[in-house]
Amino acid sequence: MAKWRYLLPIALLLASGSAPADNTPDIVVSGTLAPPPASFAPIALLADLSSGQVLFARAADKRFLPASMTKAMTALIAFDLIAAGKLDENAVVTVRPETAARWAGRGTTLNLRPGETVRVGDLLMGTTTVSANDAAVALAEAAMGSKQAFIAAMNTRAAGLGMKGSRFGTPNGMPDMGKTQVTANDLIRLATALITEHPQRYRKYFGQKSMIWRGGRYDSHDPFAGVLPGADGIKTGHTREAGFNFLGAVDRGGRRLVVVIGGAPSEPARAQGARALAEWGYRLWDSHAFLSPGYVVGAARVQGGDARQVQLTVPRAFSLAVPQGQAPRVTARIVYDGPLRAPLTKGQQVARLEVSQPGQPSHVLPLVTVRGVGVAGPIDRIGNGLLGLLE
Repeated sequence: MAKWRYLLPIALLLASGSAPADNTPDIVVSGTLAPPPASFAPIALLADLSSGQVLFARAADKRFLPASMTKAMTALIAFDLIAAGKLDENAVVTVRPETAARWAGRGTTLNLRPGETVRVGDLLMGTTTVSANDAAVALAEAAMGSKQAFIAAMNTRAAGLGMKGSRFGTPNGMPDMGKTQVTANDLIRLATALITEHPQRYRKYFGQKSMIWRGGRYDSHDPFAGVLPGADGIKTGHTREAGFNFLGAVDRGGRRLVVVIGGAPSEPARAQGARALAEWGYRLWDSHAFLSPGYVVGAARVQGGDARQVQLTVPRAFSLAVPQGQAPRVTARIVYDGPLRAPLTKGQQVARLEVSQPGQPSHVLPLVTVRGVGVAGPIDRIGNGLLGLLE
């Protein structure tokens, strides 16, 4: 098929992000904006989910060991299964003796006992808040019958999210001979899925300061929770090989920022760097409303349908992040492989909007159909043929 490209000038605000390759230097999307502190970690990324933009990136496509940040994917699989009715938060499961023995005293644990009965919700909270290694494995086994089946689901989900640089070999992130690796860009995709696809469970299980278990209090290692205004997650990670990692999220006034820190040399460096990066994003960038669902951005050609074209819009509201004090100047174009083939359903993603601002990397927003398009009937095909002759 030919690729149709439409150039669409836009008078107001928009952006979305793809980070640079890992052979690029530090990236700040405005030449006039001072960068955040640069010494806290070899891998760093700040994304504005409200606009889709990447505001700062260093080595964003470089693979690294996530350690317990892996548990964010474990939680996403659990959320998916709960939403599908295949896993019950209130179900009581029995801890396998081999699981309790295998993970006893290995890193952070809930000290699960052989044959102990535990609520699925407690295993999930232990995984997200306490970062308990035994809880993550017990959750995986309870959810899908075996750790191997659960890991396969993790990798299938990662592929579906476009996490091309990531691979999971364990549900808890403990060292596995380098099988489990991620990139900062991929972690943004993972965070986006957690936050947008499962908002209620995300708020329930992430961003908590502590968990009560067997009458005792188990604290989170999250450097944002209870410290940074608006912080609500997501997951730390640390091993000797991985260094100190963090996938963090903040929401202030409906504007959502996500931070990735990889390989920081110490826990204080991770905490200070993550907080500084998030504050830089809020203080030195202005956010402007731009596109909302239902606003028709343009149209795409349709082949074999009861309509010759379909209008396009965004699936959710998008704002635009602009360096403080600068006026937004945006151009955009619709890109799709076309003409599209009927049938099409309402809300189906069929195109993208490539957005450019002076001095910043271009970025991409998804475009979906405003309505469905059915397969052309005999009369539609005759009409479309006649109209085609006139073009």
